[in-house]
Amino acid sequence: MPKTFPVTRELFDDVMVPNYAPSTVIPVRGKGSRVWDQQNKEYVDFAGGIAVNCLGHCHPNLVNALHTQSEKLWHLSNVMTNEPALRLAKKIVDSTFAEKVYFANSGGEANEAAFKLARRWALEEHGEHKSQIISFKQGFHGRTFFTVTVGGQPAYSDGFGPKPGNIDHAIYNDLDSVKALISANTCAVVMEPLQGEGGIVSPTAEFVKGVRELCDQHHALLVFDEVQTGVGRTGDLYAYMGLGVTPDILTTAKALGGGFPIGAMITTTDIAKHLKIGTHGSTYGGNPLACAVAEAAFDTVNTAEVLAGVKAKSALYFAGLTAINEQYHVFQEVRGKGLLIGAVLNDQYKGRAKEFLNAAMAEGVMTLVAGANIVRFAPSLVIPEADIAEGLARFERAVAKLAK
Repeated sequence: MPKTFPVTRELFDDVMVPNYAPSTVIPVRGKGSRVWDQQNKEYVDFAGGIAVNCLGHCHPNLVNALHTQSEKLWHLSNVMTNEPALRLAKKIVDSTFAEKVYFANSGGEANEAAFKLARRWALEEHGEHKSQIISFKQGFHGRTFFTVTVGGQPAYSDGFGPKPGNIDHAIYNDLDSVKALISANTCAVVMEPLQGEGGIVSPTAEFVKGVRELCDQHHALLVFDEVQTGVGRTGDLYAYMGLGVTPDILTTAKALGGGFPIGAMITTTDIAKHLKIGTHGSTYGGNPLACAVAEAAFDTVNTAEVLAGVKAKSALYFAGLTAINEQYHVFQEVRGKGLLIGAVLNDQYKGRAKEFLNAAMAEGVMTLVAGANIVRFAPSLVIPEADIAEGLARFERAVAKLAK
């Protein structure tokens, strides 16, 4: 018989590498936008697994897809293709600018593939001189050594030895800072069409269009990291659609699988041809189980009803958070788009975002932070209005306690 033992938060400290500091709460089940912990305490989920659980917990469409596929095929290898991967790729291509899809397991891997492709494209089309990647300070693109170096937060990339070279960081929403760096040697400009980890910062129309024009002038690729903004999060299927700017390469993950690990890089045929046989790969990328679940998630989100619902629910959050702030005066501003929202703490509460998260958890609502000054919300795209109201009421109780 297998040995039994208590599964507690203390066990984490005993057996897990200490790179995380998880909450004392251990959730054991979820349904829709509600979660229950080991003590059966109920929480309203405004965190969405960091913008992953786009359909909440245990959505019947996803459960059904997982169950059905689990009795057919789990894994083959990329020596063969499979039906769920082909169906999902076709649906992504039909719904976006892209003509070709590469599957991975995560956003970081999708970005790794995108950056490698950009470098290979530039090498083969223009020559060795064209290898510079420009990205943005406070940007976030994953935790592999390449993606974390492209990301603009040195705290995440320092301390691991020599970094991948020829990567420069401009300032988000500052077109002149891009102009100062870009040249004939630039192979790609990499950006989030709404900075997530960097503080829920939306691009101005002038900035995002200006970056596209600079890329065209200098024959550089524009890479959009839509790992957090993709699959309905902003109220468009992909955020680029609401900006009137089309990238050359786009990465998508998080919500793509609705909670099942999957990522994808999508691009045009002309660019994709540079990832020839053998140039890149992933053991689990495009496996049937992940693609079957992702197909169900993609189909469920990619409807006029759900996408319009995101915009309507967004308005409820903005109104609710503004009303809370009018009473307690804790936020400098509430910003973001769709259901990726940041409440920026004012000078009086500067650096205390984690306290707000903990106070909210104690009141039974799960939130996120984006740095030390921003409380972040990334709930299910189909969260019922009653759950929004209840969660905001609980969040208000937390704010009231901290504002005293």
